[in-house]
Amino acid sequence: MTSSSSIEINETTYNRVMLKISGEALMGDQGFGLHPPTVQRIAEEVKSVHDMGVEICMVIGGGNIFRGLSGSAQGMERTTADYMGMLATVMNALAMQSALEELGVFTRVISAIPMDQVCEPYIRRRAVRHLEKKRVCIFAAGTGNPYFTTDTAATLRANEMSCEAIFKGTKVDGVYDKDPVKFDDAVRYDTVSYDDVLAKRLGVMDASAIALARDNNLPIIVFSLDEPGGFRGILAGRGTYTKVVG
Repeated sequence: MTSSSSIEINETTYNRVMLKISGEALMGDQGFGLHPPTVQRIAEEVKSVHDMGVEICMVIGGGNIFRGLSGSAQGMERTTADYMGMLATVMNALAMQSALEELGVFTRVISAIPMDQVCEPYIRRRAVRHLEKKRVCIFAAGTGNPYFTTDTAATLRANEMSCEAIFKGTKVDGVYDKDPVKFDDAVRYDTVSYDDVLAKRLGVMDASAIALARDNNLPIIVFSLDEPGGFRGILAGRGTYTKVVG
């Protein structure tokens, strides 16, 4: 008798993927910080995909704790504000690591800013080896440089890790021609080109991330992280999403 889990493994065409989520996704209904039940729910989503045999990289934003651009807008020096934002991403990564390891998923937090007491420094070949050993790798501290967002960091790491796609988990089930929360007549794209995302300012990711994905033919799949089982379903070819391709 074939188990349902083995069927799921055969259904997915992806072997290694990048999951990019915002820091705000971790705060649930709160206005700030971490909401442990929400972190746990997302960890369970990641585990369900890990159980399919898929190798998973993650990048988590830091906006639930500190957003560098907002700090800069309020008069803080931009470089300092961005470094503070990078540290916020490390805090989120450690929280997700804790939740995943409670579920029995071996996880490594890998920081672009060395802080050996709490996580590993970024060494590409070591990170690849972790993935080959079926460990989840959470890349923290962005690219390690100011003026670059975690969207760009996710695209950079996805390329370096030879990921087959970036899965961008959001609050809506794809990319729309306008904000579906504000406009009832918003239309969702099934597929959209990188150039259209840039030209129409569709807000999938920042321009640097989209350009980097385009230059390396790396698909971006935008889906709702709020839908239970959504991440696993998309990987198995079900559900609603938008695919950004060439």
